[in-house]
Amino acid sequence: MHLYVYSSLTETARAHLLAQLPAGTVATFRLDLPPEQQQAALQSAHLLLGNPPAAWFSAGFPPQLQFWQIDSAGFERYTGLRPGFPVVNVGDYFAWPCAETMVAGVLALYRRLPELALLQSRREWVGGPLRPTLRLLRDQRVVILGAGAIGLAVRRQLSGFGCAVQLLARTSPEAQLHSREELLAALPQTDLVINCLPGSADNFFSAELIGAMPPGSVYASVGRGNTTDEHALVAALRTGHLGGAVLDVTRQEPLPADNPLWTLPNVLLTQHTGGGQPHEDEGKVDVFLRNLHRFRHGEPLPDVVNMERGY
Repeated sequence: MHLYVYSSLTETARAHLLAQLPAGTVATFRLDLPPEQQQAALQSAHLLLGNPPAAWFSAGFPPQLQFWQIDSAGFERYTGLRPGFPVVNVGDYFAWPCAETMVAGVLALYRRLPELALLQSRREWVGGPLRPTLRLLRDQRVVILGAGAIGLAVRRQLSGFGCAVQLLARTSPEAQLHSREELLAALPQTDLVINCLPGSADNFFSAELIGAMPPGSVYASVGRGNTTDEHALVAALRTGHLGGAVLDVTRQEPLPADNPLWTLPNVLLTQHTGGGQPHEDEGKVDVFLRNLHRFRHGEPLPDVVNMERGY
């Protein structure tokens, strides 16, 4: 069996993968090849780990490819492809750290930690006058967009703060809101919206939905940058209609230097670090190895994705 590793793995993760591969499996690492040979080397692969450019499949899939492990939760770049073999993502591997990033970011905004850190760097003591401006996460009214692994992890973490949480999802039994109309009706009574939507929900959080949020409310996003109307978001932040935003994702990444999100004082950018955790690459390798074992032994695979639907 030939495994093609597109993922950029640390040396430790690479060694861990090679030590655990089934006997007879040969691995080719993209980064060991010159750029002009990288795409061609995939054509002989039976197994694939990682997220190649969608353009690599414009003429179809490699003829012998049997199993593909995407090394992320999102896969919107591949929407519309029709592989005739199992494709899985990493499931809930990034869910808990992404949820922690959202909760930490909102707490930071509510408690004005970025401003306090800046004052510390200046050795400037303000203290007392800031106290009446600090907000509590406790008992906030929250809508989480999406009822997948990240959304459920966010809800679980917010339960410790006594938040009243509603989830939006079309069909999930975990959700309380199932349509855009129901969301519109709920937003005026919502203090905090946390977006955990996949990239297939393009431009979902629109100017109309942003406008329905009450003055001073906060928006956070760890889903995909394309799910938010960024121009409308910037406008609402500039006018003060929104009290702040925590953004792990943006429409364009890296964020261009001239994007106003860099300089808005009520924005916290976490730079797509939400899923970060110790030994991240080794953990992704473990996910692949577990799924490869199931595939080779004909066992049910978790986290199979449907690329036509985008989730």
